[in-house]
Amino acid sequence: MSRHTVQQHWLSYRGRDFHFVVQDGLASTPPTWFAMIAGKRWAVMPEVAGQAPEELDAQLAGWLDANVFA
Repeated sequence: MSRHTVQQHWLSYRGRDFHFVVQDGLASTPPTWFAMIAGKRWAVMPEVAGQAPEELDAQLAGWLDANVFA
């Protein structure tokens, strides 16, 4: 069953603000974090329920380093 609210997360990193959202997975895929950049949606990683905000920030920053700032 899908959620009625969208989970969102903002991260300020390297002088820029980034917006991430979780999209519910389909039957064969888990809920996934997506980066919302320049009007496009980029798959980042599966959502981990109950993940500490600091850990989430570190993982999202790692994705940004590898995919935006590389």
